[in-house]
Amino acid sequence: MYAVIETGGKQYRVQEGDVVFVEKLDVAEGETVNFDKVLILSNEGNLNAGKPYVEGAKVEGTVLEQGKAKKIIVFKYKAKKNERNKKGHRQPFTKVKIDKIVG
Repeated sequence: MYAVIETGGKQYRVQEGDVVFVEKLDVAEGETVNFDKVLILSNEGNLNAGKPYVEGAKVEGTVLEQGKAKKIIVFKYKAKKNERNKKGHRQPFTKVKIDKIVG
């Protein structure tokens, strides 16, 4: 059984027991989070696609960690103008373990 959920403007294919890194959610570590925006639900070969979401379906998960990804460097410059701009960025994320898919 798997589901395709939408959160943070992105889509994730999840199964029970999966650990996914999603865009930062305002939930404390150890708490339960519910994803109601289920786009596709597959159960033993039966595929149920929503229009746009599957009614009555949800995915439950537990927040394992709130963190930041590795730093990336954004470097912009203009040739022959002595103009340089160097910035670092760390994208925040939420690590979620999928506990149950309810369909």
